[in-house]
Amino acid sequence: MSKGGKKSGEKSARKIPKNVYEAELFRLQTEFVRLQEWARETGARIVIVFEGRDAAGKGGTIKRITEYLSPRVARIAALPAPTERERGQWYYQRYVAHLPTRGEIVLFDRSWYNRAGVEKVMGFCTPQEHALFLRQTPIFEQMLIDDGIILRKYWFSVSDEEQLRRFRSRRNDPVRQWKLSPMDLESIFRWEDYSRAKDEMMVHTDIPMSPWYVVESDSKKHARLNMMAHLLSTIDYEDVEAPVVDLPAHPVRSGNYHRPPRELSTYVDDFAATVLGIRSDARCWLSPVWVVRRLTWMQNIEPSPPFKSLLKTSAASSGYQPQGDRDMLMA
Repeated sequence: MSKGGKKSGEKSARKIPKNVYEAELFRLQTEFVRLQEWARETGARIVIVFEGRDAAGKGGTIKRITEYLSPRVARIAALPAPTERERGQWYYQRYVAHLPTRGEIVLFDRSWYNRAGVEKVMGFCTPQEHALFLRQTPIFEQMLIDDGIILRKYWFSVSDEEQLRRFRSRRNDPVRQWKLSPMDLESIFRWEDYSRAKDEMMVHTDIPMSPWYVVESDSKKHARLNMMAHLLSTIDYEDVEAPVVDLPAHPVRSGNYHRPPRELSTYVDDFAATVLGIRSDARCWLSPVWVVRRLTWMQNIEPSPPFKSLLKTSAASSGYQPQGDRDMLMA
């Protein structure tokens, strides 16, 4: 049994309805705002580590947690590959630089556990460095906890079939193609190597004072709600009194200010009106094919006749020839 819940491998019989999901998500996000204000008021320092397979849903969960939080209080630490200088430092040094000060929350989108996973599997560290990491990490985390940091670690677990499905989805999605990299493909071919590395990591670092919490993430929506609710349940936060803000009935006007004429300023074009088909003379700076696909394929919306005409004109002037059924929507 998982701690305080169902069996770790047990899956929900059915997916949560969209309206129920959105209502519960908003409720949890409201609680995270309360947590933020409590941390700011009390000076609590919170570190949340997100680890797991590629495409397991870590980034999406982080996005939902931080959606309504202040970026001055809640920060995301998503570090790139180490520089040559950083490779010569104490391994944990570049992560220590991102730890929170009083009243801050830091969410690590991958963390020092890179050494236990990708670095070991891909040969980016030596066996000696990996063994040293497994020995030192519990000590390092104990130091953080002894200094008063609230540390939580989550492992997002996704099946190989679902991971591959998400990779294929990214390959064909123009706004998420950047998420698919050669390193992601390696995670498919080295699935068992990553599994062995994860198992070894758990043996050494899943300890009582700093346990791992596993999030089943084949269903992204379920995973987000489960992880967010669990995290909130592990921190004894409470409401703090909000400052009273008295707003005037209307803006205070002295009568001594006169706004300059509009023609003296340069305003952006009303592109939104163009999308609605209100202005057929406005220029579209986006690819006509991309816009049509967005409206018809992803949102199932038919472009208005003036906008459709504009897209055809734009495509013709650029020499573009429609390709495939979706592009022929401009015809």
